[in-house]
Amino acid sequence: MANFITVSALNNYLKRKFDADVHLGHVYLKGEISNCKIHSRGHIYFSLKDETSVISAIMFDRDAKMINFEPKDGTKVFAEGKVTVYEGSGKYQIVVSKMQPDGIGELYIAYEKLKKELEKEGLFKPEYKKPIPKYPKRIGIVTAPTGAAIRDILSTIKRRFPIAETILFPALVQGENAKTSIVNQINAAQNYELDVLIVGRGGGSIEDLWAFNEEIVARAIYASKIPTISAVGHEVDFTIADFVADLRAPTPTGAAEIAVPNMMDVYKLLENFKIRLQTNVTKKIEFGTKKLESLKNAYVLKNPMAVYEVKEQKLSILMDKLESCTLTLLESSRASLANIVGSYVLKNPLSFYEKDKEKLSTLDTRLRMAIKTYSQNRTSQYELLLEKMELLNPLGILKKGYAVVSKDDATLTDVDNLKKNDTINIRLHRGSIIAKVEETKEI
Repeated sequence: MANFITVSALNNYLKRKFDADVHLGHVYLKGEISNCKIHSRGHIYFSLKDETSVISAIMFDRDAKMINFEPKDGTKVFAEGKVTVYEGSGKYQIVVSKMQPDGIGELYIAYEKLKKELEKEGLFKPEYKKPIPKYPKRIGIVTAPTGAAIRDILSTIKRRFPIAETILFPALVQGENAKTSIVNQINAAQNYELDVLIVGRGGGSIEDLWAFNEEIVARAIYASKIPTISAVGHEVDFTIADFVADLRAPTPTGAAEIAVPNMMDVYKLLENFKIRLQTNVTKKIEFGTKKLESLKNAYVLKNPMAVYEVKEQKLSILMDKLESCTLTLLESSRASLANIVGSYVLKNPLSFYEKDKEKLSTLDTRLRMAIKTYSQNRTSQYELLLEKMELLNPLGILKKGYAVVSKDDATLTDVDNLKKNDTINIRLHRGSIIAKVEETKEI
């Protein structure tokens, strides 16, 4: 009998087969969205179709949050994901992990590549951002001379801060020549005394905004000496220019609002300053008035001679002290001089010489006696040591008639090493004898 299996078992088997296939684990599809439904939890259920086929698709909320466009029926897209089987219905489907609109795929790749390169180079770093002045006198605008963007910027500036001067640097903002036109106008603006520069255009597709994703435009904005505000497209649109500029505005109108203050706010601020200034001036005047009154009532001003009299009295006391100290010093100096004049030294200067001469003679005699005694003692010690050394001298015994006999420079003490006809040396007290052995005898 045949082995029957359940539908669930079959679907499970097919799912494992799909999941194990390396070719289905990562696929790239392009097609048109149809039957698109967005679940309350954020999942997107849809189908991808071309002229002859269709496949079910799902994009979970964690991946759906990363797409930067609104998926809807009829949108042509590039989708990346894995093919699997949903066991509940037995249908195979693609689980999409990444998706982007068809037609901008190459542009998007180029955008991401340039963004990474410029970011790595440091063009986006916050420390290079120039501050936007609060109260600009002259504002430059690089955009198309016609269209909603320039109208919105000018009307907003005129409404909020009409005293600011605006200078338009007309540029192409779309098409093949747009990037060169924008760069030329940014460079031209550097020759004007501008406080801030707005660079941008109105909304559009990624192709329409592409001039602001060009590298030469990004580098021109980065090199600008004028603080620059980027105002490209709508709030959801981000271009390379937005990252390089000193400040990004969500829209051209937003750029104008950022560039200038609201005149009503300025009036209020000036009014507050006026009130604070008046308050401070009033306090200064009150303080000065009180100080003036205090000075007017001061004892010094009312009785100026009293101050002079006090100073005069102090001066007199100091003069008396000075005179007293001077006299005391003179008396002391006179007494010292009298003592010196009457001193024994000045009256008998030769007495010190005679006294010292006698001391010198005594010292000379004592020194000579000490030297003589020391010399005699050293001579006696030398002679004693010399006698001792003479007693210890092994050759001193030769004076008594003894001799030292040697053979081949070796001293002989017995006849064991001698034989007949050997030559020997006999050293006496004075001189030596060379002799030959005739006969040896032992005693």
